[in-house]
Amino acid sequence: MAALILHSGDGNKNAFKALIAAEYCGVKVLLAKNFEMGVTNKTPEFIKMNPLGKVPVLETPDGAVFESNAIARYVARSKGDNLLFGDSLIQYGRVEQWIDFATTEVDSNIARWLYPRLGFLPFVPASEEISIAGLKRSLGALNTYLASYTFLVGDSVTLADIVMTCNLYSGFAGILTKDFTSQFPHVERYFWTMVNQPNFKKIIGDVKQAEAVPAVRRNAAPAKPKEVKKTAPKEAKKAAPKETPKPVVEEPEEEAPKPKPKNPLDLLPPSKMVLDDWKRLYSNTKSNFHEVAIKGFWDMYDPEGYSLWFCEYKYQEENTVSYVTLNKVGGFLQRMDLCRKYAFGKMLVIGSEAPFKLKGLWLFRGQEIPKFVMEEVYDMELYEWTKVDISDEAQKERVNAMIEDLEPFEGQALLDAKCFK
Repeated sequence: MAALILHSGDGNKNAFKALIAAEYCGVKVLLAKNFEMGVTNKTPEFIKMNPLGKVPVLETPDGAVFESNAIARYVARSKGDNLLFGDSLIQYGRVEQWIDFATTEVDSNIARWLYPRLGFLPFVPASEEISIAGLKRSLGALNTYLASYTFLVGDSVTLADIVMTCNLYSGFAGILTKDFTSQFPHVERYFWTMVNQPNFKKIIGDVKQAEAVPAVRRNAAPAKPKEVKKTAPKEAKKAAPKETPKPVVEEPEEEAPKPKPKNPLDLLPPSKMVLDDWKRLYSNTKSNFHEVAIKGFWDMYDPEGYSLWFCEYKYQEENTVSYVTLNKVGGFLQRMDLCRKYAFGKMLVIGSEAPFKLKGLWLFRGQEIPKFVMEEVYDMELYEWTKVDISDEAQKERVNAMIEDLEPFEGQALLDAKCFK
């Protein structure tokens, strides 16, 4: 088979996908010589291969293929004697599943966070918050899955791992600092395992994690045109700029700021309970917890502005492995990050042997579980939710026991207790 020509500049993570796949398949893929981004991809010859002028593009004996995942699939199928699509129909389906997940859930959120900070797109703080929340949700789900697996599909590298790792690479190298990724330890372990595989390292090289989130690059406002004297055409010609100025990305902050949409919970009547005050009391109480923190909670609690909820996992019989059960809770709390401003929670892992029980207590702003939490955090559907009746002394005592991590809890030992605050 003749060598395939990949049109792309060096260091393009989307080009890495095909190049790494080629290493696993034994297919010869060569980078086009003298490719210059912004020049080569604007030529008529390139536009014939991809009308949008985007890279990478793969040139084959039968014509061109564009879109990086399609190119990687083409390369992976160029030789049939490999396991990049798994060894069964279900594995093939799961490879495709994780490729889509890597693209729509991981890559898109990284790009929406990173590119505006690099000046490629307008920077809008509210949009950045949404992209970070979306990325945390996606990496949380991936982290939970990887707690039990080394590779995404089967027992060896597949195209799913190649695409996922290349998409994570742009994040790890560009914006995901250690402080951020440490929230997802299984994703960290997976990423560093993958990039140190010989076929990955040959293409990507040594990877250095971002040490800081890039500062927003402020594009200069367009300069005001110089006034040209009509009576002095020679001077006007001399004053004209030698080059056509490059287009400038408008900075939203230079315009009248658009009001950020308010969360419906911010529109509720003011509450006498200040959630941060309770969180500080909880964190800072080191002794006499029941007398100080528990009493302080009920002194602060505002039943009109807040509501308390018990939750219980619907599928307790599945909790047969302790660390997997603990990871379920950890992933759930990560995905709840989007409501940190409006909630406090305790999650208990109960029992000294399997099956372990997951039960929790949550304090939410308002009288109902926030709608955006129910819509955005898929774990919510895995629990039965019961509103606490604080007029019932038995329920109040149960609230106290859960806040205090009282052991034994309902006659059983606590394996662990996690707090969301």
